[in-house]
Amino acid sequence: MDELVRAAKTLSDPARVRVLNLLMQRECCVCEVMDVLNISQVNASRYCSALRDAGFLTMHKEGRWKHYAVDWDGCSPVLSDLLASVKKSGDIDPVAIEDRHRLLEVSPRVERESARGCECTPVAALGSSH
Repeated sequence: MDELVRAAKTLSDPARVRVLNLLMQRECCVCEVMDVLNISQVNASRYCSALRDAGFLTMHKEGRWKHYAVDWDGCSPVLSDLLASVKKSGDIDPVAIEDRHRLLEVSPRVERESARGCECTPVAALGSSH
């Protein structure tokens, strides 16, 4: 029951549900989440971390950048059911649909990194410049 309560608390924030909806489409770098949802790096990172802590996401680092994806294979049955509910809701929600369209316009991180470098601002850089 603790897992369900933790997951429900995590999904009680519409912004985190929007992030989860994006990551259900494909793995994203934090900068892609920022671009699509027009939010700060700090908020994008916090939302992704909360979803990861709840058990929905995996994260891996490439250099200084964090990349998140839905943990389809590692989710418990309870979390899998919640993911299915998020997907159903996202399929008819105008905001979620628009977010997915904007994600299609954001070139995948691999293309962006090879073409001009990832546009993420690492947390360490934020601390030194602000």
